[in-house]
Parts: sequence; structure tokens; C-alpha cells
Amino acid sequence: MVSSRTLSPGDVVDVEFTDLLANGQAVGRAGGMVVFVWGPLPGERARARVSLVKAKYAVADMVELLELSAERTQPFCSVFGICGGCQVQHLAYRSQLEWKRRMLVSALRRIGGIREARVCQALGMENPRAYRNKMALVVHQGADAATEFGFYQARSHDVVRIESCPVVRPQLDGTIGHLWAAAREPSTEPAFTGARHIVARVGRKSEQVVVSVTTDRPSPALRALAPALAGALPGVAGIANSYDPNSPNAVMGRKNVTVYGSPETEEEIGGVKFRVSAPSFFQVNSEIVGRIFEFLAPGVREHARIVDLYCGAGTFALFFAQRGAEVTGIEENSDAVREARANAERNGLTSAAFVAGRVERLVRGGPSARALASADVVFLDPPRKGSDELTLGAIAQARVPHVWYLSCNPATLARDLAQLVAAGYLLDLVQPFDMFPQTGHIEALAALRLPDVAAVDFKVA
Repeated sequence: MVSSRTLSPGDVVDVEFTDLLANGQAVGRAGGMVVFVWGPLPGERARARVSLVKAKYAVADMVELLELSAERTQPFCSVFGICGGCQVQHLAYRSQLEWKRRMLVSALRRIGGIREARVCQALGMENPRAYRNKMALVVHQGADAATEFGFYQARSHDVVRIESCPVVRPQLDGTIGHLWAAAREPSTEPAFTGARHIVARVGRKSEQVVVSVTTDRPSPALRALAPALAGALPGVAGIANSYDPNSPNAVMGRKNVTVYGSPETEEEIGGVKFRVSAPSFFQVNSEIVGRIFEFLAPGVREHARIVDLYCGAGTFALFFAQRGAEVTGIEENSDAVREARANAERNGLTSAAFVAGRVERLVRGGPSARALASADVVFLDPPRKGSDELTLGAIAQARVPHVWYLSCNPATLARDLAQLVAAGYLLDLVQPFDMFPQTGHIEALAALRLPDVAAVDFKVA
């Protein structure tokens, strides 16, 4: 065993672990260095073989667990640790929630310099499995040139064969098996010629499935065989061909054409009806979206003026409008804006208007800037990279009384909250929501207000 303060590749070391990263790596120390290992949990001790040594850290592969944590549980997926979809199935669910809360607290302190934030208990699911309403399968040719389906392996672009997945909705799980059967049936197998990815989405309430097949170019075979393929995929209401991807690894193409049925599935959350397509900008966990609606409801009063930045397909904007608010949604993706407008019309919500364009440009001039200047609330749900200084500066300059910031990235949330706090906002609370059970991802909603404005009595966990 290595006892010196120098580690080299191939060394075998015993490591005690004290922390867990969002990517699932456990953190410990050995040979005077920080060591990262996939597999162990905090409070455990393991024997590991060093595979990589850098100036300030080493990476090792677990050889043997020597001491187990009481928080360890048995993973429920046969390819956990190989497939890159889940990172913490081996951590008991209650412990996952507390771990994610601690990650938020740490990010706020380290990155945002916010040490006294009220970070509430993470709000999770009763059954933290079978929750995803969307999946993206990789299509590839196996050793015998047969079409196979899978997910990317953890930390690589190698493909793990997947015949079922316990974290997707049951209708999607069933679709995986039906795809395997269709790829081996002579009458439908040619439909997968040239396929790169298959994206499928299901409505939690309707249970309708829509499927999109990504190819480099339009697929005549898919179009011709779409009725037969739909017949082989029970519960599938529509099939689309997505093509012209902007990079070799792009999951969706820049163009989409419906080749069978309807390209959209129906969903209903909190009394709002949605029709969403397979590539739609729509949250993957409908149950948790409903819980976020419930959390926000006390702050949404009738005739309140709300600006929804990065509004996607209008998920939250339509909820606000349903409760009587006057909403302006801003979104860069024009397809998402079209969906938002169609869903507003479907629900008879005339108080929701949607604008297509870059948020940081629109908030600095024109009608959108005027809407921001008169807003009672601004709601932000940006991508993982977070918002930007121009947008946050425009919010602060407009002195919007309430800011509700929903984020899927603790690091960028902490960075952006620091700018708003520096501009004079008070951070009332941060409520974590477990949008992605079994993974290292956490959704969090931060509620801020100006000092002379009364706090909202949110329904905290």
C-alpha cells in the first residue's frame, strides 16, 4: 500500500471519503492529495487504484469497499454506474435530498458570498422513479450490424445498450422494448436507416407518446413506413422526422416534419393544458412542476404584472395567467414561442403575450423594457449557463419589486444572486425542488424582493 506523499498511476490506496460531487465522484484524501473516485459515498472507506495524477488531485477507480455508510442503498437499475443517466442511485433518497440542499448552501457561500441564506428542505417525490416524461435514445449499429438503442456511457460517448429504464414514465419504458422489436421486424426495420437518435415524450395525464427520429437528411424510408412503425409502437400518437443537425452529436435536427399522426402530446398541470412536442422546451418532471406551481401560487395575485424571462414554451407564464396575472413572456427560441402562443389560445388565456428574441437585448429597450419597468414580478428560468449581467442589471435598474429565479445550476444561481443582492435586493429564501431524482442535478427557486416590499408567504417545504 502507498503511504508516501506522492501518488502515481497504478498505485493502490485506502481512502476515507468526506464529500460527494454532483457528477457522483466521492472526494477523499490519500498520499497528501485530493482523490476522486466513482462509487463510494461520504463516510465510507474504499481501496482504489490511481488512474490519473494531476498537480493538485488524483482520480482513482474503486477496487473494494472497506467500510459502508448507513446512507448506502441498493441501486435499482442493472446498468447504474455504467450508464451516464443517473449518478446517485446508491444513495438513499432522503439522503439525496439533504445532499442536494447542502450543495446549494455550499455554492451560495463559495461562489455568491451569501452566507446567511435561508435554504429550505428540498422538496422531493413520494416515488422517485418512473418520473421522466422525455427520453433521448442513441441509435447505433451493433456488432452484427443490427440496430440497437441505448444511452451514452458515463464520461464517454460509448453507448450502453438499454432495453428498459426505471426512471422514465412507464409508457416510455414500454416504448423502448417496442423499438427493439420493431428494429428486428423486416416490415419496420428499414424505418431506422440513418437514424442517430430517437426522442420520445409522453403526457403524464394523457399517456400519449410522440416520437421523433433524428437523421442527417429527410428519411424517405421513415415517411413511407411511419404507419407501420406506429402500429408497432403501442400508445404512440405521432411520429416526426428531425433532420439537419447542426453538429455530429446534436440530438435534434434544425428541421422537423411530421410523418404520422400528431407531433404533440397532451399534458395538464395545475389546471393548465399543454400540447408539447418531443423536442419541446418543457420540464421533464410534471409532478415537480405542479409542486413549483403550488409553491408560487401565494405570490400570484389577480392583475399582477409579471415578466417571464427565458419562458420556453410558456409553462410558468400560462400558470401565472391562469391565476389572473398579466404576463409578458420572452424567449429566444421561436418554435417555443409558437407553442406558448398556441397553448395560451388553447386555455383561453388572453392575458399572456409572448415575444421572440434574446432576453438581454429585449429588456433594454422597446415594449419588453417598458413591461419590465412596470412589472410587479420578474420570473427567470434561464438555461444552465444562467442569466447575464445586462439582464440582471436591467431588472435592478427597473426596481422590479419581486424577483423569482428558478435555476437548475447552483453555481450560476449563486453567481447571479450575488449581483442582485449587491444591487439592493433581499434574498428571502431558496427552495430546492428535486426535478431530477437519482441524479446530481437540483432545481432551486430563489425569492428576492426590494427592502421596502413585503415578503410573500410562500408554501415552503
